[in-house]
Amino acid sequence: MLAGLPVPIKDLTEVAGVRTTHGSPIFADHVPQKSNILVEKLEQEGGVVYAKSNTPEFGAGANTFNEVFGATLNPWNTSRSAAGSSGGAAVALATGMAWVAHGSDMGGSLRNPASFCGIVGMRPSVGRVAHTPGAKLDGTLSVEGPMARNVEDLALLYDAMTGEIPRDPLSLAEPRVSFLDAARSGWKPRRVAYSANLGITPVDPEVARLTRAVADKLADAGIPVAEAHPDLSEAHECFQVLRALAFAVSRVKLLREHRDLLKPEVIWNIEKGLALTVDEIAKAEAQRVALAGRMLAFFDEYDLLLCPATIVAAFPVEERYLAACAGHRFETYIDWLAIAYAPTLCCSPALSLPCGFTSEKLPVGLQIVGPARGDARVLAGAKLIEDMLGLRHTTPIAPRVA
Repeated sequence: MLAGLPVPIKDLTEVAGVRTTHGSPIFADHVPQKSNILVEKLEQEGGVVYAKSNTPEFGAGANTFNEVFGATLNPWNTSRSAAGSSGGAAVALATGMAWVAHGSDMGGSLRNPASFCGIVGMRPSVGRVAHTPGAKLDGTLSVEGPMARNVEDLALLYDAMTGEIPRDPLSLAEPRVSFLDAARSGWKPRRVAYSANLGITPVDPEVARLTRAVADKLADAGIPVAEAHPDLSEAHECFQVLRALAFAVSRVKLLREHRDLLKPEVIWNIEKGLALTVDEIAKAEAQRVALAGRMLAFFDEYDLLLCPATIVAAFPVEERYLAACAGHRFETYIDWLAIAYAPTLCCSPALSLPCGFTSEKLPVGLQIVGPARGDARVLAGAKLIEDMLGLRHTTPIAPRVA
């Protein structure tokens, strides 16, 4: 299927015989014996793994820097962040070092760098892309997914990634219609919802204006658009708990044995997870069920939900994370990611598509969200909007010094 196409693999994902650091000095010289299921699948489909792409330590924090390889710079302005945690993959695409790339996504780790770097990144539905189970067999917050410079290239890679593999008990069979065919189908939504903030986050006014302009274009083309979103008010509390639980389950041994080598954000997230009570975990799981139910009910009325992929354009790379937006200060290093982690909690496929540039000539991404298992719909909608906007050939670029 990929016919020898080179594919970089995010440095959180193991490739046999290839140095895989997880962005951490703990694993600075780690060379795994066995590849992740996903890597094996891509190689079976004709992909050639030729590089590892940079990531923050253990994927924590949506700014790609670590103590092993340093910071990944945004090619649109090298003083700015490439976001993360799939920042290295996004920059490889934006600069022409890769045609397609692998990434992963929990709180927007595919979608954030896609938005900051002007490329396309998609968080798939749970189970669509098989991967080697980690510390938690039934973990569904994080998924593997495709990144590319345009929707059709992304769909091609996505087709190569998908399929049922028994070693991942959550994996789904390939769909009857390929995702590339779905993207090219010409499908149009009957009704679309747009929200600048999903009711849960501040948003930079320029980002809101650029993404709302896409909704206006759809309306001008005769597609009904309404300002609406489901009730996602529990997303902050729910995600904080479930993310912390995931970090505690997967990283507690590293905290006990290598605390001095972990960055403070990772330590904080693990310790927050270790301090959780059963009541807090039970409440968060119930909140997630309610959030997912409300999102599914919302899609009974709307085919797609549009909103910003990130709430700002690329911020200075030396800032570890976004501390404030539109006059609002965030309490933790992950609060600014709510517009991405809300769809995560709802098990929705979500795609970041380039939709314009700020006055500083920095890219902005539109997030296209669909119902669970509605990946084909999201891709078809993204292709429709990509064609309307005419931004498909804005990358690759040579890095632009600040």
